[in-house]
Amino acid sequence: MGTRATPTPEPWAEGVVELPVRSSTAKQLEATSAERGLGFSSSELARIQAYYRSEHREPTDVELAGLAQSWSEHCSYKSSRRFLRSGFARLHARPKVLGTGDAGVLRFEDGYAYAIRIESHNHPSAVEPYGGAATGIGGILRDVLAVGGKPIALADPLFFGPLDAAPEAIPPGVKSPRYLMSGVVAGIRDYGNRVGVPTVSGGVYFDPAYTVNPLVNVGCVGFLPTSRLQPNRADRAGDRLVLVGGLTGRDGIGGVAFASQELTERSEEESRGAVQLGNPIMKEPLIRACLEAFDRRLVRGVKDLGGGGLASASGELVHSGGFGLRIDLDRVPVREEGLRPWEIWISESQERMILDVRPRDLAPLLAIFRRYDVPATDVGEVIKEDRERLFYRGSPAGHLRLSFRIDPPILRRPTRRRTRPERSPTLRVQAPSISALFEEMVLAPDSLSREPIIRVYDHEVQGRTVVKSLHGKVTSPSHGDAAILRPRTESWAALAVTVAAQPWACREDPGRGAALVVEEAARNLYAVGATPDAFTNCLNFGNPEDPRVLGDFADVVRGLASAARALRMAVPGGNVSFYNGGLGAEIPPTPVLMATGLLPDLRTAVTSDLKDPGNPLYLVGTSRQELGGSLYARRRGIRGLPVPPPAPERLRRAGGALVRAGTRGLLRSVHDLSDGGLAVTLAEMAFGGHLGFSVDLAATGLPDAGIGLVAEGGSRWVAEVPAEESAAFERGMRGIPIARLGRVTDAEGVLLWKGGEVGRVPLDPLYGRWRPGIGIP
Repeated sequence: MGTRATPTPEPWAEGVVELPVRSSTAKQLEATSAERGLGFSSSELARIQAYYRSEHREPTDVELAGLAQSWSEHCSYKSSRRFLRSGFARLHARPKVLGTGDAGVLRFEDGYAYAIRIESHNHPSAVEPYGGAATGIGGILRDVLAVGGKPIALADPLFFGPLDAAPEAIPPGVKSPRYLMSGVVAGIRDYGNRVGVPTVSGGVYFDPAYTVNPLVNVGCVGFLPTSRLQPNRADRAGDRLVLVGGLTGRDGIGGVAFASQELTERSEEESRGAVQLGNPIMKEPLIRACLEAFDRRLVRGVKDLGGGGLASASGELVHSGGFGLRIDLDRVPVREEGLRPWEIWISESQERMILDVRPRDLAPLLAIFRRYDVPATDVGEVIKEDRERLFYRGSPAGHLRLSFRIDPPILRRPTRRRTRPERSPTLRVQAPSISALFEEMVLAPDSLSREPIIRVYDHEVQGRTVVKSLHGKVTSPSHGDAAILRPRTESWAALAVTVAAQPWACREDPGRGAALVVEEAARNLYAVGATPDAFTNCLNFGNPEDPRVLGDFADVVRGLASAARALRMAVPGGNVSFYNGGLGAEIPPTPVLMATGLLPDLRTAVTSDLKDPGNPLYLVGTSRQELGGSLYARRRGIRGLPVPPPAPERLRRAGGALVRAGTRGLLRSVHDLSDGGLAVTLAEMAFGGHLGFSVDLAATGLPDAGIGLVAEGGSRWVAEVPAEESAAFERGMRGIPIARLGRVTDAEGVLLWKGGEVGRVPLDPLYGRWRPGIGIP
């Protein structure tokens, strides 16, 4: 390995086991990895063997446990890094982006910034839905805290199999989608509500592909004065490493290895211990204590303890600064007796942070944490040399070269484009009637009201949520496009937050589908009057060892990046979740975005609910007839249809014109067209305002009323304009494709085609069937 041998510090500490690797055969090495659940590949085992031969000694179980965490797919991004670096280059640069550490940090207004991060907790939630989802929330809060942000909002995009799945459709060892959804929603509810952070955005999506492996993605927004921005690297040798927060137990051991393999029918039995135990009651004072310590400039660097526990967090903290570490494992506060050194090193017990503190600042920092009744312990120091020196009860437990552990080689796995079925781009929409088609789209499981779920989350806590998750009248709430937060009461500046996903379009065409996800996020933000600013992404995929999966991944990254550049949105960071699937199941490419937009004055915000009878309705944007990945195609089981081509530059121009119209007071309501097309958009607008509409589907410019009702492409909105301002609106939208769609009415939904009635929908009875939604099972 080209390194100088280091004398073996015999004897090893009590409880530390030396494992033979130098003279082992390849099969013996693989057996050791399997027996201890390390998850090393054959090439990685050969690299480890060569390293210890160069060191003239055998490894300890503590060292190998730490290596397994850092070299896991979950921690190292060894399969995805090359695509992410090339794809998102220059999308996280200053002056807009201030930091790209544990969370992305972006400018908000003078002296202030906001932080965003999204992550997955898919495998843990498949095994233990309540705990998996709850600790997902706990982890994402720590990511934002680790850059100095006070968490001010949460988001939860969730993906499950069909709730009415027959028992015979659920493989052995897999929990029913209804049970999983119930547990996940309860875990998010209980953790978020108890820690006092509002859940303001999200989504619930259904597809048989998520039956075996549900996706539980969670996002967080933080807010901070720019003076509080924290680096995620150590500052200098001699600084103390202080572990703060919860006690260390056996929960979560091997979590990253579990997340770096596919699920099996024995996953619950074998990996339940890999799911962490959350403690929101500890998290709230931990947040307060950390923020006070940050404000008093007592912390020089910080990392949260998530996947890989203390091993990953402390190693990444000091290595990023160009240093090494010394840690006394027996000083780590534990929850139970009998933990072995390697268990302390990699435990993923929750509510913990590691802080880099100057020796002179140690006493005042510990005093702050004592006041909040939060454990804080000096467990080690930053050292100059590139080593991790681990001790247990005064004797050595490991002395690995740190860069060897933290910098595993990037894998260059092969990629291959899938051969996808192709059908004719022309498709005649089949339905008993236009009215029946309208009702079918509105009452589909992916369209039904999410109010029963939204209501269990506290979206009012902290008092910053100005535009809520639900838009419309108190007596008739409906879906909106984005929530709006007012971070500072001293300013009218606001931040809009939304989520977006379109796995069905990505299944048909990963590159185009990914760009359409970015467009959907941007449309949501434009719809409420915000200018898109940034997004963070969670990229959920199957097994990266399959060249087709990695080919999809490469296409999705390219699609996301190209749309982001065209829309001038920053991408300050994200998350990759591979190995979603198992038991013969494979999820579609599922990039999920949490996106943000800026409003200089929240008083210009627009909501989705119709306001006044007689107001004209306009269709903004160009309609497309491609139905690939659409709700209609999914309902009919039709695959292979073309996906609408993305047009982000055109979207940016149209969205900018729409925002300008809103600032001039020319808009009463706006809603974007996405899943379910014009049918779902019109229904949700009417439901929220408890009003009706009369629209001519010929205004879409599409071949017939059916396609006009269900087509989703073209980046479009429906806008309600005050009757007296229609001329001013049309002048302001000059150069943007718009069409007079119809008008707001008092009651029913009337659907026309070239002036002749083709459908009439009683909206009150339909709302009564739509509002109960999917419920809380």
